[in-house]
Parts: sequence; structure tokens; C-alpha cells
Amino acid sequence: MTERLFRDELRVVNVGLDVFADSIDASGGAVQRTGWQPPAGGDKHVGAALAALVNLPDVEQANARAFAAYLNAQPVLEGIGTARDDIPGMGERMILHAGPPVAWERMCGPMQGAVTGAILLEGWAEDPDGARALAAGGGIAFEPNHHHACVGPMAGVTSPSMPVWLVRDSEHGHTTYCNLNEGLGKVLRMGAYDPAVLERLRWMERVLAPTLKAALEKREELPLKPLMAQALHMGDEVHNRNVAASSLLLRALLPALLETGAPQARIAETVRFITGNDHFFLNLSMAACKAMLDAAHGVSGSSMVTAMARNGVEFGIRVSGTGDAWFTTPAPRVQGLFFTGYSVDDAAPDLGDSAITETAGIGGFAMAASPAIVRFVGGSAADALGATAEMRHITLGSNPAWTLPVLDFQGTPAGIDVRKCVDTGIAPVINTGIAHREAGIGQIGAGVTRAPLACMEQAVTALARRLREDGRLTTQQGVIS
Repeated sequence: MTERLFRDELRVVNVGLDVFADSIDASGGAVQRTGWQPPAGGDKHVGAALAALVNLPDVEQANARAFAAYLNAQPVLEGIGTARDDIPGMGERMILHAGPPVAWERMCGPMQGAVTGAILLEGWAEDPDGARALAAGGGIAFEPNHHHACVGPMAGVTSPSMPVWLVRDSEHGHTTYCNLNEGLGKVLRMGAYDPAVLERLRWMERVLAPTLKAALEKREELPLKPLMAQALHMGDEVHNRNVAASSLLLRALLPALLETGAPQARIAETVRFITGNDHFFLNLSMAACKAMLDAAHGVSGSSMVTAMARNGVEFGIRVSGTGDAWFTTPAPRVQGLFFTGYSVDDAAPDLGDSAITETAGIGGFAMAASPAIVRFVGGSAADALGATAEMRHITLGSNPAWTLPVLDFQGTPAGIDVRKCVDTGIAPVINTGIAHREAGIGQIGAGVTRAPLACMEQAVTALARRLREDGRLTTQQGVIS
């Protein structure tokens, strides 16, 4: 054996420092380098918490319960309501926003722009200066959408008069909410609030929402998971590409629209708006994903991520087994494709609740289904396949309801596990729109980003601490205070 070691060609796998591989290369040997590094960047406190949670029966059983609740959820489109009447806890002078909590003075430009527009829309101020003064003076209560079973794309601003989708989980009984999608370009969710933006929103309240509400009252509840599954087979990833899903939604609603007895002109306006807005289904996709993940939230001991959200200042996650706590870190800037004349220097940091789609296993996690999307966000078909495959390393399983034709109809990877993220160093991938950093300009591009691992590390430590406080984990099992 020793003779063979010195006679045969030596092939080495180097794990760790490159200096060892460099020496083998220099002597003419064959070496395969690996990118291994200690979990949590070598932080001993996080590493000890992670070690205590890995293969812990309490956590494994809790994750099985949370993931099963997510898989069993059945989001159905129940109707259209109004934020003040339907969203739980919605105050009369309250504005909901995307991401974790943030005060007016810390809000990024596009979120302040969206708040300014919402105040003008509600008639609480006569001009932008008055709206900003009202917001800065404490005249408005600001709370995250997620605290009210709601989600919103980009700035995510939801104010009392806005129409909202009502999505009910028929398996577990809870309801989630999202406002209606305005389209692309200069829109409120991107921070624009000029007269054209406000007039579009008023038309949506006056014409679009009542017309769609009447149609939904004419038909049975619409199951959303099967519609989203079909859209995945038609080239959507149901976050940044919703062409098929929006078309399928209109196809499902059109017979009922014609039966409402609404004036033909009003029906025509409604159909024209939906067919001209490829992102129309996005907000429904988000509410459906929120419903599925809310079913998995609050399972004691579970390390499953149930929300990823950004407010343009901080990126935050919530984890099933740690209650309603947010784990936050500064929001990253998004690298991607920018419209002519703009660059990353013009961009606001990552923004919006729409990462709820990735949290549920679509969007960036399902990019393999959508080769067309990669050109929009700056990448290749190989990048899309690689992103989906990589996410399998950090998830609890796959969703058999959402399958990917290009991967022989495997289910999308789903159920982000903070332990696996910290252990592997793999961060969840997110594809997203990019808003200008200043209020009033709107969207300037789209791209791909990653959820910061710092959030996952905080969650691992907090979960271990909670289990120790509950007596389900001892200090001897490795948790360092």
C-alpha cells in the first residue's frame, strides 16, 4: 500500500486553506479545491447554538408539523374587500408598509414617497409638503403589513380606503390580504405619487375593484395553488414573471364578469387594465404564499422561515418557532439590469414583502421554470437551473403541488431552514424589482439578490435560547449564552 502511495499519481482533495493546495499545485500534483469554511463565519456562539439544534428531535418534529401545515394549506380567492373594513387591526389613521417595523424618519426614499401618496389619496393632506409634515409629526400610525396578515410589493403601502384581495386558507380557516397591482413604471409601490398615479388608484377603487368584486360574487371561490401550478408550467416563476398567471386569472373571471350586468364599458376597462398589466397576479400570488406560510407559523421549536421581508432599510425574517420576533440586518443593494440612464448608485436598498414568494418556494426558488425571467433580472438559463438546485440544500423538502417541467417535474424546494442556511453558508435567492432611491421616480430595473445570512444566524441563536428557556435544551448540549 505504501509503495502504491509513492508510485501512483497522487490526487488530493483540499478542504480549508488554499495555501495547502498551492503547495501541491507547485509540486505538480493534482488537487481539487473546495470552498468549505466554518459555519457562521467561525462565530463560536452561533456555531454552538447551531450544533445544539442539528438533529435535535424536538426541532425535527416541529419542522415536520410546520412543513405539513404549509403543504396542506389551500389558499382560495374569496373576494375583494376594503382595508379599513377587512384587515384586522387596521386603524383609521394607519398606513401599513413592507418589511419589518420602520419609523417615518428612517424610511427609504421610495417608501416615504409611497406614504406621501397614500396620505394624499386618503385626503389627510392637501399637498406633498403637508403629507410629509403629517407623517413626520406623528399623525399617522405606521405598522408592518405582516403584523396584520397582509403583504404588499415594494414599499407595500396599504391605507384604509384601498381595495384588497381576500385570500382564505380553506384548510386552516385564516385569511390574508394584499392590495391590487397598479402595473409597472411610475406607481405608488415604487414611491411615485404624481397626479396620474393617484388618479389610477382612484380609478382602481371606483371601477376596477367593484367590477371584480361583482364577478367574484358570481362564481365559486377560486383555488390559487392549482392556478399557480399551471402558471409554472407555462413559464412563470410567479414573482417577477406573472404573464401566464394573470392570463389564467382573467380566463377564470371573464365568464362571471360578463354575467354581472355591469356596463360594457366598465367591463372593457377592467379587462383592458388586466391584459395590459403582466404583473397583475403578483399581489394574489403574495397573499396566497402568505396564507400558506401563516399556516406554518407559531410551531414551537420549528426552525422554518415563515417570512422574508424588506423595508428598504432593513432585511428581516420571521421563524415559525420564535413567534413574531423579527431578525434584521441592513438591506442589501440589488445587482441586476437597470433601465437606460440608471445604475446601482441610483437604487434604493432591497425593498418589499414580495420575498414571501421565495419563502414559499416560488420566485427565485422556481427560476428553473422560467427561462424568460433570467434575461429580465440579468442572468442565464444555467443560472436559473443552478439557483433552484442550490435551494434544495437549505430547505426542508419540496412542494409536490408546484412542479418544474425542466427538472422532470420535481417539486419546488420549499421550507427554508435557518439551521441549514447557517450550516452551509447558502443564502436564499430572491429575484426582485429595483426602485430609485429617491421618492417620486419609480422603478429603474430588476435583479437578483440574497437574503443576508446574519438574519439566519440571529434566528438560530434565538431559537436555541428559547428552547433552553423552555427546558428542551441544556447548556451541556452546546448553547453558549
